[in-house]
Amino acid sequence: MKIGILGGSGLYELEGLENIGQTAVNTPFGRTSDDITSGTLDGKEVMFIPRHGRGHRLLPSEVPFRANVWALKSLGVTHLISVSAVGSLQEEIEPGHLVFPDQFIDRTFMRPSTFFGGGVVAHVQFGDPVCGHLREELCRSAAELGIRHHPRGTYICMEGPAFSTRAESFMYRSWGGTIIGMTNIQEAKLAREAEMCFATIALATDYDCWHESEEEVSVEAVLEVMRSNIATSKKLLSKVIRSIDEERDCPCHSAMQYAILTARDQISPTARKNLEPIIGKYVND
Repeated sequence: MKIGILGGSGLYELEGLENIGQTAVNTPFGRTSDDITSGTLDGKEVMFIPRHGRGHRLLPSEVPFRANVWALKSLGVTHLISVSAVGSLQEEIEPGHLVFPDQFIDRTFMRPSTFFGGGVVAHVQFGDPVCGHLREELCRSAAELGIRHHPRGTYICMEGPAFSTRAESFMYRSWGGTIIGMTNIQEAKLAREAEMCFATIALATDYDCWHESEEEVSVEAVLEVMRSNIATSKKLLSKVIRSIDEERDCPCHSAMQYAILTARDQISPTARKNLEPIIGKYVND
């Protein structure tokens, strides 16, 4: 079992992390956001990618989501945890609270969200986009640590990079949205195709702009909440990594079993090579 983490560059500074190293991975989908930092925590191998690159160089629309997930899959990652800053769309989710969403609404339009195409067709089931077992482990660990959290929610993923207008913010609330961010839907979709267990740690940094008693979202306010809660995220990750069970009895690990529609003799050698970590066990005799 190997655990991947997508988030800020400081997350790999976990207490007890040993044998820290850096790895560059070439992928058919270009460069990863940055080199992969790896280490071991209580004997479990952990790999980190700062999704925006070190120094926060990449816009949400510029993040190489496919390269990041492909690289982690090729290195054997079985569980993927995404750590993200989000805006709150509900009164009870206060800035500083954590949310572990179980649903997504995709409002992006500029980004690839699948490994497939180019002669290979697959339709993966995505009705429940988060691994229930991994999300429950996050909830249990947060409760044991006394972290203020919300066990479920719907994550609205918008294109960005601008924050919402007030009209959009009220619309998303009317849809039943719980939180809003700019990154997680692609990671969730690609993780499902890669047969990884996936879950999100969403850190609410503000009330977006629907909350009329609040000022409009400011980057300064968001960064301040992020700085004050990074220790909480690290503490939760350390506990979750130690407690994840190596047995996988969820459907995540076989999500592609019946998803590939293209006849096996019609899949080109190039496509087989490029998609080897994703579908190799299903198309290679």
